[in-house]
Amino acid sequence: MIKNYLKIAWRNLFKNKAYSVINIGGLAIGITACLLILQYVAFETSYENFHVDGDKIYRVKQDRYNDGELETEWAAGAFAAGFHFKERIPEIEDYVMVFDAGDVVIDKGDETLKIQDVYYSGESFFNIFSYPLIAGEKQTIFAEPTTAALSESIAKKIFGTTDVIGKTINLNGNSEYRITGVYKDMPTNTQLRPNILLSYITFKERMLAQNDQDPNSNPENWWFSDGCLTYLKLKQGVNPVTVENKFVPIVEELAGEFLRQYNSNAVYTLQPLTDIHLYSNYMMEPNPTGDGKTVYLLLGIAFFIIILAWVNYINLATARAIGRAKEVGVRKAVGSHRKQLIVQFFFESGLFNALALIMAFGFMALSIPAFNRLSGQTLSYELFARDDFWIGFIILFVVGVFLSGAYPAFVLSSFRPVEVLKGKMVSTKQGGLMRKSLVVFQFAASLFLLIGTFAVYEQIQFMRKQSLGLSIDRTLVVERPIVTDSTYLGKMTAFKETLLKHPSVTSVATASTVPGQPVGWNAGGIKLTSEDESAGNQYRVIGVDYDYIDQFDIKLIAGRKFSKDFGADPQAVIFNRAGMKQLGFKNPEEAVGKRIDFWGNQYDIVGVAENFHQESLREAYEPLVIRLMPDVQGYFTIRTNTDNVAQTIAQVSTEWDKFFPGNTYEYFFLDDHFNKQYRADQQFGQVFGVFTGLAILVACLGLFGLASFTTLQRTKEIGIRKVLGASVLGVLKLLYKEFAWLLVLAFVIAIPIAWFTIHNWLQGYAFKISIHWAFFVLPFVAILIVALITVSFQTIKAATVNPVKSLRTE
Repeated sequence: MIKNYLKIAWRNLFKNKAYSVINIGGLAIGITACLLILQYVAFETSYENFHVDGDKIYRVKQDRYNDGELETEWAAGAFAAGFHFKERIPEIEDYVMVFDAGDVVIDKGDETLKIQDVYYSGESFFNIFSYPLIAGEKQTIFAEPTTAALSESIAKKIFGTTDVIGKTINLNGNSEYRITGVYKDMPTNTQLRPNILLSYITFKERMLAQNDQDPNSNPENWWFSDGCLTYLKLKQGVNPVTVENKFVPIVEELAGEFLRQYNSNAVYTLQPLTDIHLYSNYMMEPNPTGDGKTVYLLLGIAFFIIILAWVNYINLATARAIGRAKEVGVRKAVGSHRKQLIVQFFFESGLFNALALIMAFGFMALSIPAFNRLSGQTLSYELFARDDFWIGFIILFVVGVFLSGAYPAFVLSSFRPVEVLKGKMVSTKQGGLMRKSLVVFQFAASLFLLIGTFAVYEQIQFMRKQSLGLSIDRTLVVERPIVTDSTYLGKMTAFKETLLKHPSVTSVATASTVPGQPVGWNAGGIKLTSEDESAGNQYRVIGVDYDYIDQFDIKLIAGRKFSKDFGADPQAVIFNRAGMKQLGFKNPEEAVGKRIDFWGNQYDIVGVAENFHQESLREAYEPLVIRLMPDVQGYFTIRTNTDNVAQTIAQVSTEWDKFFPGNTYEYFFLDDHFNKQYRADQQFGQVFGVFTGLAILVACLGLFGLASFTTLQRTKEIGIRKVLGASVLGVLKLLYKEFAWLLVLAFVIAIPIAWFTIHNWLQGYAFKISIHWAFFVLPFVAILIVALITVSFQTIKAATVNPVKSLRTE
């Protein structure tokens, strides 16, 4: 019996080759798109899921308030939090402090290596996290001062082997560390990816030694110094809310009086480790985070596309119902039961889905490199060896066979043999409504996706075309030197003066940060000297030299820029407009000449700058203090006036080696660096656009099926109309009208859903487009044109056929 089912299914596959190719192709495209997106979503949601006790690990998030208003949300908060929480809360099993040690330089002899992602770590790092060790004992790796652990790749890069326990490394020419551990390179699906881990006790003892063992210099008492990532491991069964509630009295006891003095507050909450990647984007994240909304929106698209593919199969199968009606009638007349026919049609659905899956497997293998380029992900062919991939593959097959085969199987098997053999094909209103509803769903989904693609594209273009309020073109940025000594200021000045002698260089400046990255210096308690401590607020601070304002063409709306003509300028600051308002001034001129208290030192406000975009337009203007620091050890920003970029880079490199030997020469172009902020949005827009196109393609195949069905059903009607004098254009209008109404209905359904989704998505941007009527009308017109072209193949054929032939049709 099964052999007969397969034989009949195979014959039907080849009987109508065009139908089979379209149907299998549509299913294959849908399955491929769905699997690719599902793999992307699976990767994004897999962050930190490899930790053995991941469900018990939480990161301490710090929220800083001023005057009762939330000012800053910190991923890396107060150093003291972890130590005191562990000491006083029995529900906490263990904790670890992790904080940035800055980039380091290691002299390998024949070359100088610059290593990024270097962190200090507490002793419990490998007890809490499940990062595998290659060598060393996880309980004792960081138990002593001046000890370090290396990642596998860094150990090989420095020593050529991982057998390095007991060897030493010299960091920046002045700090020697003994290697006590080697760990596997961190997986890509984790937020912490250190290349070198240094023992926290080293940092602690250094701070105490520099301050004559003053207890206040112990980092474990630093409630007002931020920048420390704190991770807690809770005991089994402990409710994190219970632990959070116990933070409040501890903070009140140890820091409450000081916080109230500045009219501020610090609130600590727990973030589940597995939620950080998708639902966290706070100050001092160790690595860029993802976006949960984007991930689950793409997951929705994946299901849209596969459902559209199954709907397409249903419509195409139904369109062939008339052609197979006699087959069903004859088989029933000679004794076939309805159950056997249902099984037959499910076998056909299984054959089509199996062939589509095979094609999808090939499509997916071929498209992985392109998808990685498009999305910025790192999917590899290793996924074909993963159990979850094959489980998903099998689930898609089983669900696909049932969903795509159920409606055709039950409808086609219900034909009554007497009426079919007499030529009376039954077409119920329910069946017609079902088919039209499926097409409306397909095009409502396609319209929703196309409107979303249009909105994403417009938002990205809006952000890239807006004025930044500063000039970043033709700017070469050189990373700061790490190995320095007491002669740094003189070398920096000489380096800048030497570069300015090159005809390709027009200006050179230095700054603690550059446009395109968050301002890492956050200073609280800044206030006017005439105000009491409670008036202090938090500001982002950029340390700059005399040339910074001119080089970036920052517009001053009051006062003056920094100048060497004023002897007191090292005690000068410039606020941006947002900072001026936070300071309490409505008029920029009022702020000029006032004095501020900055951590016990007094500075003169010499100017107010117009707001400029330090980061992308996703971020709001932040209150900034631009502080003059002629000896700032930061980035060198070099403005050029030539298209011979390679020559300029080589010239700067030559001078760099003269003035800063022992440091690696690393550079980037500021406009490229700034635009990297939009990369995630661009990739999301590209992925959205590509899969929207696939969804529309699949939907058009479904419309083709309905057009085929409708024109076949109305063949005699068309013939009669033409005999009675109807023109070809009139017949076309009649047929087009039916499909146009379906698209209008789809449009009405899609508009509110699309508007709501776009509105919510745009809330993530401080500077955003307005939702315009064109967002909805233009995609509708585009879909309408594509749909009319799709149905034209069948409608024009039906409208132009000889009416005599139409009237002879059974």
